[in-house]
Amino acid sequence: MLLQDMKTIPWRYISQILFTVLVLWIGIEFFLFVHQLESGQPVTIRRPPGVEAFLPIASLMSLRYWLATGIFTPIHPSGLVIFMVILTIAIFLKKAFCSWVCPIGFLSEMLARVQKWIFGQSRYLPRWLDWPLRSLKYLLLGFFLWAILVQMDIAGIAAFLESPYSRVSDIKMLKFFTDMSPLTARVLAGLFLLSILIPYFWCRYLCPYGALLGGLSWLSPLKIRRNAASCTDCKKCTKVCPSNIPVHLKNTVYSDECHACLTCVAACPVKNTLDFSTSKPSLKLDSLRVVMVILCLFLGSSLLARALGVWHNDITVQEYREHVRKMSDGLEYSHPGR
Repeated sequence: MLLQDMKTIPWRYISQILFTVLVLWIGIEFFLFVHQLESGQPVTIRRPPGVEAFLPIASLMSLRYWLATGIFTPIHPSGLVIFMVILTIAIFLKKAFCSWVCPIGFLSEMLARVQKWIFGQSRYLPRWLDWPLRSLKYLLLGFFLWAILVQMDIAGIAAFLESPYSRVSDIKMLKFFTDMSPLTARVLAGLFLLSILIPYFWCRYLCPYGALLGGLSWLSPLKIRRNAASCTDCKKCTKVCPSNIPVHLKNTVYSDECHACLTCVAACPVKNTLDFSTSKPSLKLDSLRVVMVILCLFLGSSLLARALGVWHNDITVQEYREHVRKMSDGLEYSHPGR
């Protein structure tokens, strides 16, 4: 009975809320850390390494550098650790990161609910327009992969990672939001509005991170699988799918847009008709097991990275102060490639 009750708990929403709270806490802590640097106060708050999760481009560079040289860069090491965890999740759990962890995915889901509340139902773009727009995020991903994997050699990547711009890229990222330009504010407001009018607009059409995970998700042995023999063709799975996948027509859902949210599985009225499983039906995961795997990967990787000394970066408070002073004096650091 207890196990059955555990299965009815909305584990995905709990996971989304926990990770969103964690991200907000990291953001606030990092903001206070930078404020102490800028004000000249004694630094009593330690920089949270988790802030490096917001530096995926640097993490991709660090991954290539590590694979080529065997050197785990000390500049933003936790970013690389988190990046590899996210890639691992995609390889084994499809795009579960997007619907179980990512705060932007959580916000997009809430905005999709606003759309449904306003219009009475979810409204998606017609497929003739949806398909070409979905290619945009793959074009963005292709540009980043081409720039990092083709255009840059290992020496260039090393020079970038050691550059002053890279060393303070976390602060630059923070300033992007705290010192937001009018243009940035308008763009973000536009994306916010579009995400209400078109469900998951950013995630579905523009997010290169999601494109990368979508490509890797094809490798996942776990997929949504339908037992056609017991299916009643009620179409409830398709109606609730946030990615607008016609689940009721698929024996196995291979789509790169499947987030493994298991919403379709929960909506199916016939037991064992829809499952998130391997080709062997006995190997399947429910919501509780998915969240346990995700938490174990993040927690385990963090503990291992701490034990190996590759969690905190090697940038001292004194060096951060010097970078902040130069930035405040108008010596604004620009991208090394500019």
